[in-house]
Amino acid sequence: MVKPRLKKTIFFIISGPSGAGEDSVIEGLGKKIKFERVITTVTRAKRAGEREGKPYHFITVPKFKKMIKNKEFWEWARVYGDYRGAAHKELNRLMRKKTLALWKVDYQGAETIKKKMPEVLSISISPPSLASLEKRLIKRGQDSLEVIKKRMPFTKKWLKHTKGYDYIVVNRENKLKETIDRVFKILMKSLRAASR
Repeated sequence: MVKPRLKKTIFFIISGPSGAGEDSVIEGLGKKIKFERVITTVTRAKRAGEREGKPYHFITVPKFKKMIKNKEFWEWARVYGDYRGAAHKELNRLMRKKTLALWKVDYQGAETIKKKMPEVLSISISPPSLASLEKRLIKRGQDSLEVIKKRMPFTKKWLKHTKGYDYIVVNRENKLKETIDRVFKILMKSLRAASR
C-alpha cells in the first residue's frame, strides 16, 4: 500500500451517479493507497452498514438549512432530492493533517470545487451506458424501482456534466479491477506532478 508523505493536504474528487460504481472504486483504491475521506453532511436516511461519520454525517433537513444560513458549508447541493455538503469544519480538520483526502461529490459539487480550487484532481466514474446503470441499480436492490425511475432525470443531467472533470473513467461490466487500476494510475501521476 502506498502511503504518501505530503507537505500539505491534497484533495482529489471521485464522482459518479448512483450505480456507476464509484463506491466500489473508492473501496478498491483504499487497498492500494492511504487516504482520508471528506466526511460529507447529508440529509438522506442511513443505508445498511452506514453509521454516523462512516461515510457521512447524517442530519435533518432543518439542521442542514440552518447550517446553510450560518454559512457553515464550503459547498453544498441538492442531490436526488436530499441535501449534501462539506462543512468548513471538516475541510479544516483534513487540512491540519497534511494528508491525501478523497472528496466524493456529485457533479454540482465537483463544479463548485473546481471553480474555487482548480488544482484539485477530479475523476468521474461513468457507466458504459444509461441502460447498464439502470440494470445495476435494479440488481443492487438498495432502492425501489419507483425511486430508481425518479432518479433517472437527475442521472441523465449528471452524465451530461462530465466535461468539467479532469478524467472520465468508464467502469465497464465485470471490469472493476481495471477501473480501480486506472484511477490509481491517474492519482499517482497527479501526486508525482504535485510533488515537483
